[in-house]
Amino acid sequence: MPVRKPVGAFRGGMFGFLLGSTAAAYGTYYYILDEYRMSNEMLTEDIYALQAAVQRIHNYVATLEEKVDALDKKTK
Repeated sequence: MPVRKPVGAFRGGMFGFLLGSTAAAYGTYYYILDEYRMSNEMLTEDIYALQAAVQRIHNYVATLEEKVDALDKKTK
């Protein structure tokens, strides 16, 4: 039977460090990706809300312009 060489502390420590670093990077990547998705969804909702508000203001201004035009025609 061949004699197995024991794994040295340095090699074991390096392997553990690389494994831990990889796991931490993996977790951080998915955390940041999830945060990006949530913020992107919130920004999209805000953009749609802003678009609806601008449309309401546009309709209100158009109605006011029609009323002013009607008053101008009535007075002339």
